[in-house]
Amino acid sequence: MAKDAEKGTWKEFIWNPRTRELLGRTASSWGLILLFYLVFYIFLAGMFALTMYVMLQTLDDHKPTWQDRLATPGMMIRPKGVEGLEIIYNTQKTESWDLYAQALNKFLEPYNNSVQSEKNDVCDPDKYHFQNDMDEVKNNPKRSCQFNRTVLEDCSGLYDRYYGYREGAPCIIIKLNRVIGLLPGKDGMAPSVKCGAKREDNDKIGEVQYFPPNGTFNLMYYPYYGKKAQVNYSQPLVAIKFLNITTNEDVNIECKIISNNIPVGSDRDKFAGRVSFKLRIDTV
Repeated sequence: MAKDAEKGTWKEFIWNPRTRELLGRTASSWGLILLFYLVFYIFLAGMFALTMYVMLQTLDDHKPTWQDRLATPGMMIRPKGVEGLEIIYNTQKTESWDLYAQALNKFLEPYNNSVQSEKNDVCDPDKYHFQNDMDEVKNNPKRSCQFNRTVLEDCSGLYDRYYGYREGAPCIIIKLNRVIGLLPGKDGMAPSVKCGAKREDNDKIGEVQYFPPNGTFNLMYYPYYGKKAQVNYSQPLVAIKFLNITTNEDVNIECKIISNNIPVGSDRDKFAGRVSFKLRIDTV
């Protein structure tokens, strides 16, 4: 009997036919609760939409309103190895180095002289290419300076389509990461790249050749104004050719940016103003 009474109590709580209450509330009570939460969540959605609208009015489509940029930009190499920053191949095995040549060829296609002359301008070298806005009038899209593939000479792939890999004198291309508004040199001094072997491999690196000469990033490619403002921007490159590097051994190499306006990178960040990679060329 007690179980029947308890069961009847639960049934009555869920639906009471005498008072016509569902879960202890009448239809009008449930209606008022639902109406309250409907109005409440509409209000919250409206506040969120208003907040987002006000925030978006402060943003510029072409340039970040707030920019917490690194003092020292990162560097990267091309081609990248199959296992990260390790370039390992055998001169006797075409398939081991041809993938690097193909990767460089694909990477340099946008730098073909015909493409650059169609999209970009010939600029005055050795000075910044400023394109400032005039008050509220935006000077967009901004023009970009030509970086022609031929500047890389022996590492352009135009005279040696194997980029020296077949002969054991490979080319490595270095680029400095894009940073909006970066002025990498002062007093007319352009930044440059310097590569060398790490201490334990100092006698293995041999002679190194740079393209353009001295491994410089010309000032005319700066400042960078952003992807939307400077649609056709061509990042300047520096190519390094290792002419007689020691073969059949690992050679650990580090390339650094040399500049009078870029702080030396922190040792905690191995990509700040530097890039390290391993190069191994087997001949047997």
